[in-house]
Amino acid sequence: MKILIRNARLVDPASGTDRRADLAIAAGRIVALGSVSGDFHPNRTIDAEGLVVAPGLVDLAARLREPGHEHEGMLESEMAAAVAGGVTSLVCPPDTDPPLDEPGLVEMLKFRARSLNLSRLYPLGALTRGLKGEVLTEMAELTEAGCVGFSQAEVAVENTQVLMRAMQYAATFGYTVWLRPQDAHLGKGVAASGAVATRLGLPGVPVIAETVALHTIFELMRATGARVHVCRLSSAAGVELVRSAKREGLPLTCDVSINQLHLTDVDIGYFNSDMRLNPPLRQQRDREAIRAALADGTIDALVSDHTPVDDDAKTLPFGEAEPGATGLELLLSLALKWGEESGAGLLRALAVLTHEPMRVLGESLGSLATSTGRLVEGGWADLCIFDPTARWTVQPQVLRSQGRHTPFTGYELPGQVRYTLVAGQVAYEAAEAR
Repeated sequence: MKILIRNARLVDPASGTDRRADLAIAAGRIVALGSVSGDFHPNRTIDAEGLVVAPGLVDLAARLREPGHEHEGMLESEMAAAVAGGVTSLVCPPDTDPPLDEPGLVEMLKFRARSLNLSRLYPLGALTRGLKGEVLTEMAELTEAGCVGFSQAEVAVENTQVLMRAMQYAATFGYTVWLRPQDAHLGKGVAASGAVATRLGLPGVPVIAETVALHTIFELMRATGARVHVCRLSSAAGVELVRSAKREGLPLTCDVSINQLHLTDVDIGYFNSDMRLNPPLRQQRDREAIRAALADGTIDALVSDHTPVDDDAKTLPFGEAEPGATGLELLLSLALKWGEESGAGLLRALAVLTHEPMRVLGESLGSLATSTGRLVEGGWADLCIFDPTARWTVQPQVLRSQGRHTPFTGYELPGQVRYTLVAGQVAYEAAEAR
């Protein structure tokens, strides 16, 4: 199908573009940006007056709950949520059931995702078999099956020697290790240590659970030369350690969740289990440090940390509730909200969702690396078209994800996706756009 998008505001953080122009698509690729030849005869024309046409969003942390947790989410529902949120590429952690520690599981998941013709799926392989932290997986075979990196998800490796060997192997073959910095023993609480956790009588997770893990990771990076992506920073102290490590020149990238970007431990209120998250919500000073670090580039990417949870697992006492929240459909709006409030602006708000996450993935995307997260002639037409002036209220019934629990219920948010295109095909079209 040939598609002509007219009167658009093209915004591409990778090139610094922010201009009004037309965009033409043929055979799944962008064939013209700006001046479109009179010989181009589209099958469909989209009038994008008042809309922003940006690269499709790249989410580095989205659990799709399949295989093993289909009662909380399935590929069909969660991929539909992704395109409704403008997300055209997403990375899923390996903590499925069974974990993604065998090439056959990875190939099956990718095949299922491709058959839906929605977002592009990039799995992370398990760093150790069964995520047990004891025996390394066959990283080369998992890479051939389609894994873009290796992770323990939320399961810390207690044996530092195993982690060092994993990083040595990854460094040898140029793989990236994705680690969430949380000490296995210090991180066993359910809320951030502080006045709120004490008042509510909840077991706390101290900041040093994050900083001790970061110190260990950075020392192992120095010893092995491994490239590491730090997942979901949560503290001001952690931000400073990352800033220092980057200044030192360590091959390091990191991300933060939409939850830590906007919320604090005070939002737990009276045991609101929708605020039961990993990592836990910390104090206001931590949130402000995270917001500043995302603006100045210390933190590279913003992620949804999409983890759909069903009612049975969420409507429990706070300490017993399953951690997690839906986030794919909120990612763009919460980035725009941060951009407005912080003064970072539209380009930076979109950069942490497009160009910067793509840079984290780098060569692991293969031929897609030249066009993912950017607008470029000849590149794949993965696009997010949204109305920056629209406002919408987050309510469970409007979400397409199978998991309807979010800490942002009732929030009025800016920006609404009108169209999502993947490889030149309209994967999502809002009712308002028809």
